[in-house]
Amino acid sequence: MSAGGGTKAIIAALVANAGIAAAKFVGFLITGSSSMLAEAVHSVADTSNQGLLLLGQKTAKRQATRLHPFGYGRDRYFWSFVVALMLFSLGSVFALYEGIHKLHEPSALDSPIVAVAILVVAIGLEGYSFVTAIGESKKIKGESTWWGFIRNSRVPELPVVLLEDAGALIGLVLALLGVGLTTITGDPVFDALGTIAIGALLGVIAIILIIEMKSLLIGEGASDADLDLICDELAVGKVQRVIHIKTQYLGPEELLVAAKIALEPELPLDEVAQAINDAEQRVRNKVPHARLIYLEPDLDRSTVRS
Repeated sequence: MSAGGGTKAIIAALVANAGIAAAKFVGFLITGSSSMLAEAVHSVADTSNQGLLLLGQKTAKRQATRLHPFGYGRDRYFWSFVVALMLFSLGSVFALYEGIHKLHEPSALDSPIVAVAILVVAIGLEGYSFVTAIGESKKIKGESTWWGFIRNSRVPELPVVLLEDAGALIGLVLALLGVGLTTITGDPVFDALGTIAIGALLGVIAIILIIEMKSLLIGEGASDADLDLICDELAVGKVQRVIHIKTQYLGPEELLVAAKIALEPELPLDEVAQAINDAEQRVRNKVPHARLIYLEPDLDRSTVRS
């Protein structure tokens, strides 16, 4: 997938979160709700995160250099990892701190109806962002489950935006419950508990993203389906079999393929070169993101495929 779909989802999330953050801060100043403050900081973190994702997409387009001969595609993985760290530090830790602080020093809410109105509007805006992210993700999700897509996608921005938006929607509902129960019962402990629940939710989401982005940053290979397809396309014609193969994503849309292939014995040099060129073309036709392919010709000295 190109960066276009991810960019659309990121911009939708950025616009929604910027507006929501401003409204939540106004709501906090009016009501004094800790849930509202936690959600406001969460939205600021999300807005900053969308900016970092856009930055990663821009810097990843830089041309390869002698120092970085494979280019800068992994910049998108790096900035997505930073986003996960920010979600944990600015979102989760702050919400947990604020919630625990409010438990020890509870305070009544002022004008709770204002908080409820802002939260309802925020749910609508976050819903728009979430629907946009879902629509863009469906283009590449295929038959995979949503959890499988988040775990296995090599495009980092969409899983990040999906989880951020899902967390934001659930967090808004928790904040609404906290404010609502505090208003009904007159007990501010519910507002504090809602804040703590938001912090715990963001912490879980951040940890999931940290694990997934770390894996991408270190380097992940082709999916099982793509790897099988690559091996099948290589072992055609004068290529007897794939002796050994390794793959790694250099960026979301650039897969490196390095393989040792067994050719028919006693082939002239020009036929060896043609067999390699044909094998590379077959792979690129079936797996377009296999941009860099290095094939080492060899003779079949074993019947064991590694």
